[in-house]
Order: sequence, then structure tokens, then C-alpha cells
Amino acid sequence: MRAARLGPRDILHVGSAGLRSRPVRIVLSALGIAIGIATMVAVVGISASSQAQLLRQLDALGTNMLVAKAGESMFSGEEVKLPEDATGMVGRIEGVEEVGATGDLDASVRRTEKIPKAETGGIGVRAATERLLEVVRGEVAAGSWLNAANGRYPAVVLGDVAAQRLGITRPGQQVWLGERYFTVVGILAPLPLSPEIERSALVGWDGAQELLGFDGHPTTVYERSTDASVHAVRKLLARTIDPENPQNVAVSDPSAALQAKAATEGALSSLMLGLGGIALLVGGVGVANTMIISVLERRHEIGLRRSLGATRGQIRVQFVTESLMLSGLGGAAGVVLGGAATAVYAYAGGLPWVVPLWAVGGGFGATLLIGTVAGLYPAVRASLLSPTLALQAA
Repeated sequence: MRAARLGPRDILHVGSAGLRSRPVRIVLSALGIAIGIATMVAVVGISASSQAQLLRQLDALGTNMLVAKAGESMFSGEEVKLPEDATGMVGRIEGVEEVGATGDLDASVRRTEKIPKAETGGIGVRAATERLLEVVRGEVAAGSWLNAANGRYPAVVLGDVAAQRLGITRPGQQVWLGERYFTVVGILAPLPLSPEIERSALVGWDGAQELLGFDGHPTTVYERSTDASVHAVRKLLARTIDPENPQNVAVSDPSAALQAKAATEGALSSLMLGLGGIALLVGGVGVANTMIISVLERRHEIGLRRSLGATRGQIRVQFVTESLMLSGLGGAAGVVLGGAATAVYAYAGGLPWVVPLWAVGGGFGATLLIGTVAGLYPAVRASLLSPTLALQAA
């Protein structure tokens, strides 16, 4: 006679019998699996969310801005001055769409004249062209930007960091700049690609020449070009600004730092993934231990089933299924906990919530693999029990 085959429904029924009879032990065993999977999913999700935020910033700010700064002379070691018409020359390069510039001023800015001149708070004073804000894709958080009307008068726009350090909260307040008071006409929003502007007090180009003795030579030139011509413009930028000594002009890509950070965002998460893997293995050991104890406690059940015609293969399937269900419950709980932890972190940091599907699928698949391996030995041990000895032991 042939033993009756167990259908999928029967396998699920006998496999879940042990889970239903020992709920507390099952919850504690599944907890180890859940902690491991939650750690792995959360680490990957947080890293992916941070990377998505960086990529979103890059999309908004663009990767087509180049910055040319005056370097030092190779022979004298003195700082080189860029030509007064540097912005005009750069604007004539094919592919360049927008050009702006700043010029460093030998002046300090303080909240009042009562503050010692040496206490600058790390705030620089720079002359700025009218097109600068468009080139760096900045925004005015309050007030207005420099223009032809206010750029020739004692008016100043503060970067957001400069405004915080000076204690300026709104336009209309005054600061002591040079040897007179300037009225704050605007406060800028953060500029991730131009931190030097965030820490600056910006004065109109004409006003800087008339009021602060600015010589008109730009210190830094900012340009935006089409995406297709970025590399070509970079090759021509230094030679265009200073044809005789292009080595005296330093050209940089401000977005390179953000691009590198986005590319390496997941590097630090490797350690945390390893810790999650260790927690997952510990959870697997707990599942194996639970299944071995279950076999020892249920010898009477095993002997009775064997005496009624259950084959050794069916006993193995029963306990492997029970182990898989136990691990699957822990894995499902871990995926939910990991996703929730990522959501909390993303919401608190203002980041987009991103949990890669491969992390969810890979994590859950790992739990099933752990469950299969953890349940094999107890299942084989249960199938080798003699029906007669098992019933006698009971």
C-alpha cells in the first residue's frame, strides 16, 4: 500500500500546528530573525533615502556649473588678479549660457561698530554681479537681490550662514560694513554648491567700487553651460580668462563633491549590513534550537503519526515547513519594522522615503533560506524516530 500524499493545504495545516500550540516561544524565536532583517532593511533604506536626496539636489542645482578662481603665481607666490573683463570673455565661449562673478573686498562686516574689527565671525565681504544669483541657482529667502537700483548704494545681501552669525532675521536691519552702516536688502536661502556665498556679505559691483574702494577685478567667476559642452568649456575656461598664464587660474566643479558623496553613500552601510547579517544568523540558531526542542517534546505526536502511516518524508516536510513559517513570520515582521524605521528617519530629516525592492526581496529570501537550513537537522532527526520507541517514550 502507498501512503497518501499531502497536498499544499495539508502541509500548511500540519506545519502550523506547532506554531499555534506554542505562541510565546514562537514569538521569541521569530524576534531574532525580525531584528536581523529589520537592521538590514533599515540600513539599506536609510542609505538609499540619503542618496536619493543628494541626487534630487543635483538635479535641482545642476552639474553644469564651473567655478574659476584666481590662483597664485608660480614665480612670485602672490595672488593673481583676474582681468576686469573676465566675465565678458567667459560669456563668449561657445556653450556658456550664464556668467557671474564675485570679488573679495578688504573689509569686514559686524553687527555694530561697537564690536571689535577682528571679530569677523568668519564672514567675508564680496562684490557681486547682478547675474550671480541666476548662475548659482540661488533663491532669496527674504527681501530682494542686488540690482541696478540698489547695487550702487550702501545695500547688502547676506548669505544664510552670514545672516545667522550676525543675528539678522529680516531685511531692513543694518550692519556695520567697512566704515559705515549698510542696509540689509535680502537674505539668501542655503546654497549647497556655493558655501563661500553662504558665508558672505554681498555688495553690488558698482557700490563696492564707489563705497569700498573695490578695484573691479573679480576673484571668482561662475559660469553655467549646456550639459553637452561642460567638458569643452572646462578645457577653455582658464586659457580664456588668462591666455598668457592659464596655470594661474584654478577651475573646479562644485557639484563633484555631491556626486562623490552620492556615489559613496552606501560605503559606511556595509558595516551595518554585516551586523544585521550576524543578527540574522543568531536568529537562525534560535530557530534551529526551537525546532530541536519541538522535536524532543513532540515525540509522541511523531510516533502516533508514523504509526498511522505517515512516511519519513512527510515528517521531514512537516518540520521543515514549520521552520519556514517561523522564519517567514520573523522576516515579514523585520521587513515592516525596517521600512518603518526608514520612514521615521526620512521624515525627521526631510528626506524622500526609499526602500529598494531588492532589499525587501533579498531580506525575506534570506529568512527563508535560514529557515530551511535551520529546520533540516530537526526534520531529519524527527523522521528517524522509531514509531514504537517514540510511543514508549511518551
